[in-house]
Amino acid sequence: MFDLHLIVGLGNPGRDYHNTRHNMGYRVVEHIAGESGTTFKKQRGLAEVARITVGRTPVLLAKPLTYMNNSGLAVSHLMHHYKIELSRLLVVCDDLALPLGRLRLRGQGSSGGHKGLGSIIEHVHTHHFTRLRIGIGPEHPADDTVDFVLSSFSRKEKKLMDGIVQKAMWTAESFVTEGLEKTMTLVNSNQELSGDL
Repeated sequence: MFDLHLIVGLGNPGRDYHNTRHNMGYRVVEHIAGESGTTFKKQRGLAEVARITVGRTPVLLAKPLTYMNNSGLAVSHLMHHYKIELSRLLVVCDDLALPLGRLRLRGQGSSGGHKGLGSIIEHVHTHHFTRLRIGIGPEHPADDTVDFVLSSFSRKEKKLMDGIVQKAMWTAESFVTEGLEKTMTLVNSNQELSGDL
């Protein structure tokens, strides 16, 4: 389908990772699917996918099952299998460099040290794809970043992030219906929508 969009939420599969900071991408696409009344199904073992419609546009939601560091394997497979144009790809992920709850939408860029984004760049052979980064950064630098991103949110943080997941859903839907440029203007300049604290 020539107009099919792909929204990929990055994370790690399995119960041990379900509520961790590193799984914000998973949380967003799960929320979108839940609001649309649909569920995820396995796609050849590389990802779980769900089909929804945003406006009149068909959208494929995906959660790679390849673990974060190999996310590109699933993304490249889905793009090839469904013949999805690069301009219709949105990747949702956590970002340790952004303050907790801040949203940042970009149409291209480096991995910024994010292993999932790095894997996608490697497998789709370009950094020119849209990504929505969700800030999980601590108020003070974490002693061990691996332990930090794989930790769970505190009760207070969880309440904040529940609202951010909703705003991330609105952002993803706007990307589909309104396009990248208009959505970037709304998300990156509007403090209320971007979740600035």
